[in-house]
Amino acid sequence: MEMLTDSAEKNLVEVKRRFEGDDTFILRTVRNLHDPDAVFHLLYCGGMIDNAIVDEYIIGPLVNSKAVDHKRPSAVVEEALLAHFPKLTSSFSEIEESIASGDTVILPSGGVKAIIFSTQGFSVRGITEPDGEKVLSGPREGFSEALLGNLAMLHRRFRNGSLKIENHTIGRRTRTRVALCWLDGVAKPGLLAEIRARLGQIDIDGVLDSHTLEEMTRDHRWSPFHTAGTTERSDIVAAKLLEGRIALLVDGSPVVLTLPYLFVENFQSNEDYYVSFIHASFARLIRVAAFFLTTLTPALYICVVSSHYEILPGQMLLNMASEFQNTPFPAAFEAFFMLIVFDILRETGMRMPAGGGQALSIVGALVIGQAAVEARIVSPQMIIAAALTGITGILVPKLDEACLTLRFFLLACASLLGLFGLSAGAAAAIIHMQRLSSLGVKQFGGTRADKKDSLIRAPLWMLDTRPARLSDNRRRLRMRRK
Repeated sequence: MEMLTDSAEKNLVEVKRRFEGDDTFILRTVRNLHDPDAVFHLLYCGGMIDNAIVDEYIIGPLVNSKAVDHKRPSAVVEEALLAHFPKLTSSFSEIEESIASGDTVILPSGGVKAIIFSTQGFSVRGITEPDGEKVLSGPREGFSEALLGNLAMLHRRFRNGSLKIENHTIGRRTRTRVALCWLDGVAKPGLLAEIRARLGQIDIDGVLDSHTLEEMTRDHRWSPFHTAGTTERSDIVAAKLLEGRIALLVDGSPVVLTLPYLFVENFQSNEDYYVSFIHASFARLIRVAAFFLTTLTPALYICVVSSHYEILPGQMLLNMASEFQNTPFPAAFEAFFMLIVFDILRETGMRMPAGGGQALSIVGALVIGQAAVEARIVSPQMIIAAALTGITGILVPKLDEACLTLRFFLLACASLLGLFGLSAGAAAAIIHMQRLSSLGVKQFGGTRADKKDSLIRAPLWMLDTRPARLSDNRRRLRMRRK
């Protein structure tokens, strides 16, 4: 049975059947003092509602109101109830989803419609600054796991009707609410149609985090590069919406997805727009250099010491040769071994408690590195190369997964074929990156105007247009010149 009937008893039996085995499900019956025939059944889950709201704005009016037409649910809403966000429904599925979400459902003794009220009162995490996106200057608001609270943060930044929010429900069992957000007149209609189509194709038991949607809707499913932006900051989402992007907010997750995602965003930081454009441009160039260093350093080191040592200065070559004489393993094995050890230490530090993890990573790296050199397992030069690789990788956290994959891929190419193998591997990686897209939008390229906010950040007064790949409404700044 999917729709309500005119029999309150049958409706209650169906709802009880759907929540059978759930001890938090509560059925409470109240009767109007002035009309004994006016009986109302309240359905909700204990611990999910705000008891004060239910008692004061629902139960109180239902019991004390005079001349309530209980056979017409719309009359009950208009004449008796004081709670916000009333909604009428005849669907058992909608009733089931609402009760599980923390709403209160009222089944009148007459009529074929139920009344749903938003009475959510469960505990949620407060607004704090995201640990992974801290800034020295700028807003410090971060999203939480409550969808309505996150949407309220966006509404505060767009104080007109241009912000559009479209609700979706994904997951056969979790029935997770997903909010699709965009700015009317800014986002491309074609991009909206594409993301709607991809969301509609998802048929899964449950969605517990936004990363599930990222993986299910991405363009290149086997690529280590991200094709969707992720952030926990409301100011970043607002900035992306202003450029013509689309945001996906998932109930229960503080991480918001932004689409389409351009490759240059891997080197951009939210703080770039809160400091001088000179400092921001310099910082971006440093991040670009760090990306190349963290992916190429081990492979270049192997190329030089194994196949092309003639390019080294004579004295350095003699010093390195004497060190290699005392180590039993080839340079390629040393490189793989030390990189894996450093990655193990980094993962261990991330999984440990806040204070102990950082100390473990630093002390472990120092102790193991020093011990490996003294035991003559690896050369000191390899320790330096591995340390440089790990440090520069920290500067590009958005490319962490891609850097890890590229690092070992290029290292394998260099170990097998030397500089030729490294060149072939790098060319294959560049070709793959050039083919990357997000929602069908190429991640590389763009017009000359788009280059103003790419590897360098031009002054804000020069950023007068939106990227052509993201929006048909190009103009976003109109300076009034004297």
